[in-house]
Amino acid sequence: MRYAMAIDLKRCVGCHTCSVACKMANNLPNEIWWNRILTVGGEAMDTAAGTFPNNTLEYLPVNCQHCANPACVKACPVGATYQREEDGVVIQDYDKCIGCRYCMVACPYSGVRQFNWKKPEYHVDFAVGDANITPHQYNTVSKCTFCVHRLAEGKKPACMELCIGRARYFGDIDDPESEVSKAIQGRTYFHLLEEKGTRPHVYYLT
Repeated sequence: MRYAMAIDLKRCVGCHTCSVACKMANNLPNEIWWNRILTVGGEAMDTAAGTFPNNTLEYLPVNCQHCANPACVKACPVGATYQREEDGVVIQDYDKCIGCRYCMVACPYSGVRQFNWKKPEYHVDFAVGDANITPHQYNTVSKCTFCVHRLAEGKKPACMELCIGRARYFGDIDDPESEVSKAIQGRTYFHLLEEKGTRPHVYYLT
């Protein structure tokens, strides 16, 4: 088994709902975002490129790519970043992390890994999200986990739950009958920075 995600760029409307769902479900501290929606257009978010009437605007959701050949795992000197043998999900162990940020330097996907510079702070005075998430810690790196706590309960990652465009597909890429395998059949797709040799498991459908 190897978990993968497909994101249909024709269906993504850049609403950022997946980002918020991820943040809430994982009780992410202030200023920490594991899921981001980048604007492929102008210099600012949600602005088009070009001159009217020849404008273009697209969105590119970015989270951890859960690579088959993760550079972050090789860079971590203490084994805090590792890949689960049973499903290929790349995990960050906060208890082992020493805050060296070598994994952030090694990862070619800018902004995917987030560093907790201070004791986790929140805009509300109570925890949100799922009860069984791993508590966040100061001076550690964190990242998207494909919501492994939800996978353990037979659920899908939180980013998929509220997607208004139904742009995300998830499942075992080794199973031809899985949702993600069927989603990429007959479609053109690309991986981010394929030339880096990381073999990402996020497929972008075009």
